[in-house]
Amino acid sequence: MSKAAPWSFSRIKAFEQCPKQFYHEKVLKQYPFIQTDAMIYGNQFHKACEDYIGKGEPLPERFMYIKDALDKLNQREGVKICEQRLGVTANLEPCTFGARNVWFRGIVDLAILDEDSGIGWIIDYKTGKSAKYADKGQLELMALAIFAHYPKITSIRAGLLFVVANKLVKETYEVADRANLWEKWSSNYATMEKAFEADVWNPRPSGLCKRHCPVTECAHNGSN
Repeated sequence: MSKAAPWSFSRIKAFEQCPKQFYHEKVLKQYPFIQTDAMIYGNQFHKACEDYIGKGEPLPERFMYIKDALDKLNQREGVKICEQRLGVTANLEPCTFGARNVWFRGIVDLAILDEDSGIGWIIDYKTGKSAKYADKGQLELMALAIFAHYPKITSIRAGLLFVVANKLVKETYEVADRANLWEKWSSNYATMEKAFEADVWNPRPSGLCKRHCPVTECAHNGSN
């Protein structure tokens, strides 16, 4: 198994944003992960939604603003699965999240699967304030993981639910899309894999260098 695996949507995006920052943070692990207040809020929100739909527990008062949307999702026909951890092998076969041969990993916030009709719904909750830069790539990968694990599901209605911005960014995926989508993401992964093989991690300067990068070794870091 390549040193680049297992990979995920967030891991690929971190590499694409800046290979050098990725190397220092994710490979060398020189900088400890620090949760921001926004991250803590997001985690608490996800847990509240999981408990509400998955366990029937009441929503905390501060999250009641999402109740109507969750109730509409809960009314859909199908089995509801919350925060499911899915793995896929390099041969695009389903496996557990922690399997020795896991190649790709993903976590689906909410899946609603109706195997009788072959239709599934997947929702990813977003607690950011704006949907302006919504990236549907995460939905593509979650759809691919569902198709791998649930062969009776042939069509997926997917959405990024921006709960603060009150916006749903939607997309539909068909099982016939699998080959093209896996080809796209395998190509992205191959670029990261080459960096591991060559041990070359070129910086990719952007506006984030000035205030949001801890890698002071880089000439582009704002502190330099």
